[in-house]
Amino acid sequence: MADDYTVVQSSVQAGDPHICSDSNTRNNLIHSVFEALISRDGGGFRPCLARSWAVEPDGLTWAFQLREGVRFHNGDRLKASDVVASLRRVIDPRIGGAYGTQGVYAGYIGDAEFTAPRVDVVKIRTGEPMADLLDLLSEMPVGPEAELDRLPGEYVGTGPYLVGKMGRDEAVLEPFRGHWGAALSAGEVTWLTEPDAVQRARMVLDRDADLGCIVGVEGKELTESEGGVVAALESGLCIIFMLNCFKGPCVDRRVRQALNHGLDVPKIIRKVKRGEARQLNGYLTPHHFGYDPDTPPYSHDPDRARRLLSEAGYSGGLRLTMDVPTSMPDEAPQLASQMEAQYAEIGVEVESLFHGDRPAYSEMVRGKKIHDLCCFDSSPRSTFRVLREKLHSGIRGPWWMGYSSPEVDRLAWEAQRAFDGDARQRIYRRIYGLVRDDAPWAFLYRPTYHWAVGKRLEGWSPEPDGLVRIR
Repeated sequence: MADDYTVVQSSVQAGDPHICSDSNTRNNLIHSVFEALISRDGGGFRPCLARSWAVEPDGLTWAFQLREGVRFHNGDRLKASDVVASLRRVIDPRIGGAYGTQGVYAGYIGDAEFTAPRVDVVKIRTGEPMADLLDLLSEMPVGPEAELDRLPGEYVGTGPYLVGKMGRDEAVLEPFRGHWGAALSAGEVTWLTEPDAVQRARMVLDRDADLGCIVGVEGKELTESEGGVVAALESGLCIIFMLNCFKGPCVDRRVRQALNHGLDVPKIIRKVKRGEARQLNGYLTPHHFGYDPDTPPYSHDPDRARRLLSEAGYSGGLRLTMDVPTSMPDEAPQLASQMEAQYAEIGVEVESLFHGDRPAYSEMVRGKKIHDLCCFDSSPRSTFRVLREKLHSGIRGPWWMGYSSPEVDRLAWEAQRAFDGDARQRIYRRIYGLVRDDAPWAFLYRPTYHWAVGKRLEGWSPEPDGLVRIR
């Protein structure tokens, strides 16, 4: 008989699976129950509900051949019309979003045509060539057309688990014996809510849970001090400060570079994350397509920072105002304190404004109402999304803060039309170097995630995207 397991994380609120979100807590549940046309596979993609796909020479029309023998949890057979209905729902403006993400997918494929010429073929015609379309589709769960109007009250997918219970503080997922893939070795998985990261680790040590998700540095240290096992992953999350390139001192590239050279990021990592993070060398991580490992990170060079500020006309000093949320990232107030002290050493006086309402903070940033710089994170695994949502001045996406580079914009359009992966990666790496040098953000670090692993799951490790999958 297969073993049942218990997983504890900060929340078990899955919400609507078609809302754009990079939250691991939501996606742990959603991607256990639902599947998309294709799945990520390291730096590429692998078949999922679609067994194959092709794009026509015009770069606009994609065809996806569906896998045979796929059933939904309600017993219905997967049809192309289910995929079409699901994708149309994803871009429906009535679906909304969380933390300012409403309308994100519609900004990419809102004008696309979705058709089902055969019961086993889905066609997508985009309004413009989109070589990274698979990036988006991998995040779009498919449900049965007849059940979509019941979301998010009822969850019916094709995934390896079906929902036995979905409550406020507990979710129970049961193995779906009719799944098209390999049979699960695990039995029922119960997901529990525990907001406190250290307490999640304690629950694993006390054998009240088999896995504690994202237990933080303190949870890691507690687990190791009592002889427990910790799994770690250097994440794809970028902790950054976005600079206001619309108006004020940060319009000047020299000021932006000075603000990067003025930071001792390794010291910040030691002080704030106890060494459990890695310094960024740009706007992506090694998990991202187009990341360039040969790009050097900004060095801590106070003398150079002061020279750059003097060249920009601020030899007598500079005053800046910094917007800081009190959560997401939770260490943001500590970051602000460290940065204030380090910037004072190069003649930059910083006033921090703290924001306790995180959703309202996201809307403020989305509304481009920040002061000189603001603490934020960048979480999409898609380089295409990061560029369009944060850096492309022709798109002016939700998190774009006024940065403008005609060369970056030109190359981004070129990459969008480069269907050869190697060619597209070369373009993205050129963009990477340009953005690093232009410094529209203060590049800080990518945190290391930790899971407390119980004895019954010994040998378990997270997926490269940080998701929990128990097979």
